[in-house]
Amino acid sequence: MTIDIRLHHRFGTFELNAAFAIDKPGITALFGPSGAGKSTIANGVAGLFRPAEGRVVLGDHVVFDSQSGIFLPPRARRVGYVFQDARLFPHMSVASNLRFGWRRAETRADANEFARIVDMLGLESFLARRPAKLSGGETSRVALGRALLSSPRLLILDEPLAALDAARKAEILPWLGRLRDEAALPMIYVTHALDEVARLADSIVLLRDGRVDARGAAFDLLPDLEFSNLAGTTPLGAVLAAKVTVHRDDGLTELAFDGGALFVPRLESSAGAVLRVRLRAEDVMLARVAPEGISANNVLPVTVAAARVADDSHADVQLLCGATKIVSRITRSSFQRLEIKPGMAMFAIVKSVIVDSR
Repeated sequence: MTIDIRLHHRFGTFELNAAFAIDKPGITALFGPSGAGKSTIANGVAGLFRPAEGRVVLGDHVVFDSQSGIFLPPRARRVGYVFQDARLFPHMSVASNLRFGWRRAETRADANEFARIVDMLGLESFLARRPAKLSGGETSRVALGRALLSSPRLLILDEPLAALDAARKAEILPWLGRLRDEAALPMIYVTHALDEVARLADSIVLLRDGRVDARGAAFDLLPDLEFSNLAGTTPLGAVLAAKVTVHRDDGLTELAFDGGALFVPRLESSAGAVLRVRLRAEDVMLARVAPEGISANNVLPVTVAAARVADDSHADVQLLCGATKIVSRITRSSFQRLEIKPGMAMFAIVKSVIVDSR
C-alpha cells in the first residue's frame, strides 16, 4: 500500500509545504528539529486538522483532497495514533483499554489476532492492571496495542519515547523494533532524536522549516555527509542489515553484510537471522596499510568516497565497503597526516559494533 502525502498550510509566519510518499511497510521517521512541522504533518494525515491545500491518499482511499473538497474525519481514516502521553483510560484495565480500540475497528480482528498482538507486545502479565499500576514502558506498549487493534491502514507514533527516561526508553525500544518487523504496517514515527532513527527507521524524511530537505533509506542517509550537514548532526559510522552466518568456537558470531563480515561477541540469534547493526563513527579507525598484531576483530578493506573537515579538531571520512557506506570520525591531525583523498584504498578498523534485533 502506498501512502501519498501533500500538505500546504500557513500558521502565522510558519508555512508548511511538504510532500512525500511511503511505498512499503515499516517505519518512516519524520526527523528534524522542534518546530520543523513533524507533528503538524502527522495531525494533517490523521485528520486532526484541515490543511488549506493538499491531498492525502492511504492506498486506494483518498482521505483528504482540498480541490475535491474531500475531508474524512479521523475515525473514517483508519489511522492508528499513539501520542506522547499514551492517553489510556485510567478507570479501565489494560484488557479493557485494548478492547476499546478493537470494538471501534471497521474490521474487527478475531480472537487469534487479539492474542497475537498481546503476545507480540508482551502484555499478558498485566492485562488485569489499571494504567496507574503500569511503568512508562508498559503504558507505551498498551497504547501501541490499542492502536493496532483498531485495524489501522497506517500507524502514527508521535514522539512516543519523549516522556520516558533512559531506562524506560531502553525497555520500549526492543518492542518498537519487534512491532516494525512483525506488524506489516506502514508507520510514521515522529522524532527529533537521531538515536531512535538509527535504531528503528527504515526510511527517513528530514524536515526543516516546514519543508522536506532530504528523504531516502535510513541505511543510505544516516552515514551520508551531506545529510548530516542538512540535519545538523554528526554522521553515524554505519547502519546496515547483517545476517548471522556462524557461531564460532572461539566465542564470536560472524555477521555477513554487503561488503564483508563483522565479528561480534557470541549472540543468541540463530544462523540465518537478519539483524540491524550500527557503528559509531568515533569507533572506526583508519589505516593506509593492513594492520597486524592488533586486538580488533574487524578490519575491513574500504575505499574513500568523500571527506570533510568537520570542525577545528575532527574530520569525517566516508568510506565504501562493497555497497555499504561507513563513516570514520578521526582527528584533523590524523586526516592531514594520512593525506586522505577520495578514491584512496584504506583499511577500516572497527573497535565496537552495536547489534539490534531486526
